[in-house]
Amino acid sequence: MRSVMCGLMATAALWCGMAAIQTAQAQTGAQDKTLYVAAYGGSFEQTMRKDIIPAFEKATGVKVEYVAGNSTDNLAKLQAQKGNQQIDVVILDDGPMYQAVALNFCADLAKAPVYDQLYDLAKMPSGKAINFGAVGTGIVYNKAYFDENKIPAPTSWKDIEDPRYKKKLVVPPINNSYGLHALVMMARLNGGGETNIEPGFKEFKDKINPNVLAYEPSPGKMTELFQSNQAVIAVWGSGRAKALADTGFPATFTYPKEGGIVLGSAACQVAGSKNAAEAQKFIQHMLGVEAQTALAVNAGFGPVNKTVELPAEKQVGIPYGPEQVGKLLVVDWDTINKNREAWNKRWTREIER
Repeated sequence: MRSVMCGLMATAALWCGMAAIQTAQAQTGAQDKTLYVAAYGGSFEQTMRKDIIPAFEKATGVKVEYVAGNSTDNLAKLQAQKGNQQIDVVILDDGPMYQAVALNFCADLAKAPVYDQLYDLAKMPSGKAINFGAVGTGIVYNKAYFDENKIPAPTSWKDIEDPRYKKKLVVPPINNSYGLHALVMMARLNGGGETNIEPGFKEFKDKINPNVLAYEPSPGKMTELFQSNQAVIAVWGSGRAKALADTGFPATFTYPKEGGIVLGSAACQVAGSKNAAEAQKFIQHMLGVEAQTALAVNAGFGPVNKTVELPAEKQVGIPYGPEQVGKLLVVDWDTINKNREAWNKRWTREIER
């Protein structure tokens, strides 16, 4: 009997030992994995590095390498790496994400409970990408400068044509969603729109260009231009404006009376990723309450998770809740993406000369 018991104990010890080894190997394997995430720079990158990535690394043991770049740059990286993708998760503005999906760069999203907690606006029709946050495109201005010079706060898209802003206005180029939104709005306000962009180009060339200090895509450089008082007004996003205001700078964001435009930020697992399971977990992590709250409070992204609750003072400057987001205008990305390359070339040739 004793020998049988000893044998059973030895077997149990063996199984326990094997289980411990397997657990250790699994943890080591996770720690050996590196997930490459390509996303925006600026205040978004700071929030990701401080509030989002460390929690994911701690929970999974997976190391995250952050590849900073704007949406155009990161989409170009996917195209350059076609057939041998080095990026596991890509984060893009909604327009470029539609392009990425159309070009088959995104894999199907894995099912997870967190997707049931999201507003419908988060879900993209393909099921291959998800909007994890929303901001609005409008006008940001230096309130102290406006007050000192007794200039009324801007209320219309047309206000960026005011000669008082000569060489004081900054607009991102149209390969950036903020600049593209401005072009579309100028077309709409002058009898055109996505299917007739001509009035938008004419408005920029004749009336807006004289005011433009720079067509600046970099959030960091845009911030510098404001802080050095070279720029006093810009077309920009609510999230970027909030980040600037959070530094103590007197930046104020406003939606023009004709309407601001919603800008979704989307994530997808890159098709062909060598770390597909980890990539899916990272996307799900970004949709969780803690990450969504951090993105709202620190980066100015309106949360898409319905269960996120923000105190009133934290709601300022971001689209919060379905009622606010519902008031923002949307653009026709299918029409835009068909013409975007031609528009970019024309912009370079005629506007940013």
